[in-house]
Amino acid sequence: MNKHPEYLLNNISGPKDLKKLSIPEMEELAKEIRTLILEKDAAEGGHLGPDLGIVEATIAYHYVFDAPKDKIVWDVSHQTYPHKMLTGRALAWIDPDHYEDVTPYTNPDESPYDYYAVGHTSTSIALATGMAKARDLMGRHENIMALIGDGSMTGGLAYEGLNNAVIEKHNIVVVVNDNQMSIDENVGGLVTALKKLRDSNGETKENPFTAMGFDYRYVADGNDVKSMIDAFKAVKDVDHPILLHINTLKGKGYEPAIDNEEAHHWVMPFDLKTDKTTVPAPEGPTANSVAMDVMKKHIENGEKIMAIDAAIPGVFGLDEIKNKYPENYHDVGIAEQESVAFAAGMAKEGAVPVLFENSTFLQRAFDQLSHDVAANDLPVVMMVAGGGMSGTSKTHLGIFDQVMISNLPNWIYLAPTTLAEEKDMMEWAIKQRKHPVAIKMPTKRVPAGKDVSRDYSEIKYDIKPGNDVAVLALGDMYEMLGKEVAKKLGASLVNPISANILDTASLDKLADENKVIVTLEDNILDGGFGEKVASYLGDKDVKVLNYGQKRVYTDQVPLKDILKDNRMTVDQIVEDVKNA
Repeated sequence: MNKHPEYLLNNISGPKDLKKLSIPEMEELAKEIRTLILEKDAAEGGHLGPDLGIVEATIAYHYVFDAPKDKIVWDVSHQTYPHKMLTGRALAWIDPDHYEDVTPYTNPDESPYDYYAVGHTSTSIALATGMAKARDLMGRHENIMALIGDGSMTGGLAYEGLNNAVIEKHNIVVVVNDNQMSIDENVGGLVTALKKLRDSNGETKENPFTAMGFDYRYVADGNDVKSMIDAFKAVKDVDHPILLHINTLKGKGYEPAIDNEEAHHWVMPFDLKTDKTTVPAPEGPTANSVAMDVMKKHIENGEKIMAIDAAIPGVFGLDEIKNKYPENYHDVGIAEQESVAFAAGMAKEGAVPVLFENSTFLQRAFDQLSHDVAANDLPVVMMVAGGGMSGTSKTHLGIFDQVMISNLPNWIYLAPTTLAEEKDMMEWAIKQRKHPVAIKMPTKRVPAGKDVSRDYSEIKYDIKPGNDVAVLALGDMYEMLGKEVAKKLGASLVNPISANILDTASLDKLADENKVIVTLEDNILDGGFGEKVASYLGDKDVKVLNYGQKRVYTDQVPLKDILKDNRMTVDQIVEDVKNA
């Protein structure tokens, strides 16, 4: 059902239709786009502030340039709802029956106007430099543009991209969309540099972009369609590198998103009248609240401990630490490499760094996990959120953290099955000063559990005995699948505690006493926990069945479908065991 048959947007099947509109019609179109973003996000959640702020720049881009021949790379691409609406995909906002038709990030499988599947930050300029060089090599002359938010400018790859973009011999335009925000407040010296440029209307001599060699241009109102059209016309077909700095308002058109930018960067479904979420908050303690309680206890004890994150305090509920104990909190910006190396430096000097990382973003810091932390065997503590199978975009899957961390020397990767275990693991990790320790925070609902006190320097499995079959259910899988599978099979149920350190004595005993051993993990199988168990038991007379996600990128596939496709329902696992 088309909710707005009167909208101008109904007549725009692509940028060619947009080019027929007058400035007042484009301003009306901007209002329509904002209304649709708000309606859809209210219904099912999504990125809000970034998309509301980029509407006029998007309209102006498609009015001036000739996509898809001219190419724009959207950094993170969480601000491309307006772009999608103007490139033939408006039905996914106009008609609620089609809300699921498009993915939340740019997607070349979806449209020729999208060039990459992009969901992480700081990559746009580097990608655009490669595209520009290929264009030159092939003798073509199309426009290449990277649009990057100032939050994304805190990531190291952005600077590597700038360093190479400025020596491009022909056309490349970097648009810095300066809305003075990241996911959270922006941090670092870049904040100062951009403010000086804004305050001087782009005239200050303290200009890092001209110092590098860019032809620098400034637009004071990046939310004015005519100003943006004029700015884009001025840089179209120019035969050298240009940096276009535009000042925009994140959340424009929706007052609550302007007043509280962090809370409205990405939203759960909400009531447009009250701005209150319609998703009930979890009752009782959570994985986040347990971690925060541990941090507060150690801070208040006067210990030299620091919570470190990379621009996502809201993911962990770190705002209380940030506001109440600023000396014990450090946000490095969208720069996971910096966060891990920063933690290594702190650990080397005797402080206790506690890193809060998201599984999907942690891959950006793989070199630091290995080279700076593991190779130096430094006692960094790392809490990993979002590590598990989910129905999200293929750019945001949390199924690789175990493979990254578990296969590096010296790292101990622990996986709690209850909140009490999470607390105990964190307490132990903070106290021990021998090795780096990561803890896979529960992503599914887990019970509070009974208080425990263990020494995790030697892993000893918790085993509830059964007959003929043993089910090793790691972390979230214990509650989610392990209990029910073990019950249906009359099997032993095992909490393996660690994703990478095996209790070989227990495995030997389980292999002797059972015909089948089942491993369950919330991660990809290749290089994961199950394969380690199977490899160790390779010469034993026991059948080992490993369950986890296949090595594929799923994209907006519901979790229940992923589980079924990987034979990870209770009935499928029970059937496989009986057949074995």
